[in-house]
Amino acid sequence: MFEKVAFTMYAIEDADRARDFYENTLGLKIGSNGAHGAMRWMEFDLPGGGCLALTNATGQKPGGGGTIALEVTDLDAVIADLKAKGVRFQSDIIKGPRCRMSNILDSEGNGIVLHQLDHKH
Repeated sequence: MFEKVAFTMYAIEDADRARDFYENTLGLKIGSNGAHGAMRWMEFDLPGGGCLALTNATGQKPGGGGTIALEVTDLDAVIADLKAKGVRFQSDIIKGPRCRMSNILDSEGNGIVLHQLDHKH
């Protein structure tokens, strides 16, 4: 019955600041992007499928919802790059049973998990 996750959505307050963070700090490409008056909606399609949607249309405050986990190929390199860009980290590297991860905050205060699966032998 279910096929895939269509999108993960985050509430934002400042659409321009949020777009700058996701485009220029994380390097994601914006797809659908629109406005209806002061209401903004933007989508960032992820290379392996799925979509991250950002909107101020929910009336919710950022940071109170779920968390998206973005798969990376080189966690150490991503952490070094984002620290150099001044991104706020909530944790050092956390070791899971089959992965490593680190938690950051976006420009609006929403959580993002940077996730790297262990290499299969």
